[in-house]
Amino acid sequence: MVRRIDVTGAGGVGLAAWEFDDPPKTPPGGERAAAASEEQHRPAVLLLHGLMGRASHWATTARWLSSRYRAVGLDQRGHGRSDKPQDGPFDRDAFVSDAEAAVEQLGLGPVALVGHSMGALTAWQLAARRPDLVRSVVVADMRASALGEQSQREWEAWYRSWPLPFATQADVRRWFGEDDPALERPSRSRGAFYAEVMAEQADGWRPVFSRRQMLMAREAWVHDAHWDELAQVRCPVLVVRGIDGELGRAEAQEMVRVLPDGAYAEVPDAGHLLHYDQPEAWRAAVEPFLAATLP
Repeated sequence: MVRRIDVTGAGGVGLAAWEFDDPPKTPPGGERAAAASEEQHRPAVLLLHGLMGRASHWATTARWLSSRYRAVGLDQRGHGRSDKPQDGPFDRDAFVSDAEAAVEQLGLGPVALVGHSMGALTAWQLAARRPDLVRSVVVADMRASALGEQSQREWEAWYRSWPLPFATQADVRRWFGEDDPALERPSRSRGAFYAEVMAEQADGWRPVFSRRQMLMAREAWVHDAHWDELAQVRCPVLVVRGIDGELGRAEAQEMVRVLPDGAYAEVPDAGHLLHYDQPEAWRAAVEPFLAATLP
């Protein structure tokens, strides 16, 4: 079962949080109420997707998390069912403040943050800002180094290359999983990932996000390095990379060295979308860390 909970983010932006859990299996009455109260006090994990993602991308991860923890995914501003303010802001402070609001309004803290790509940057920036709210962090395939202006220009060109609208959802899967010139080799999981962020409109299938807003969000981090904030994170942090992902082994290990309490893991045969590419190996890498850092 997935339950939507509305959160008010920075500047009054409406955010959709999604709690993943099975319905209570206790009889009606006082026992059910007691079970619900206990559920709210379980250790919590907040799942933060990457750029263009949505909370539902964490569904497989959330299923195994919810057997032990309170698992909540957040559609970040500009994404999923959350508000998409035309002109933002989509800066780093807005994203971090939104995650902070979700933790506080949902009573999740101290929480474990599991972030992928942009969501991982949000996670460690929140942990640096509010150590009282964060118990541990999982960083999935996010670099601490600056990517630079050339990277942003390449993304602009890539967005322009999308053959919108797609006639069918199968066409979405095929283009992103097989035909996209940016692909080094076919990837069914990549096709599935992008199919989940497309919606059918009158003329065909289009993204549920604005590509202009995604570039605005990306502009806020690609020009800067984020090593200083990483070094300020005092809680345990697991840095996880896909062997064929965007985060190289040398940089990942340097991130672990910079962290006061860092650990390292790799997911074999996975790219940037490591939790989509190899969900069982991803679980094997992350689950022991969470078990050790959450009560």
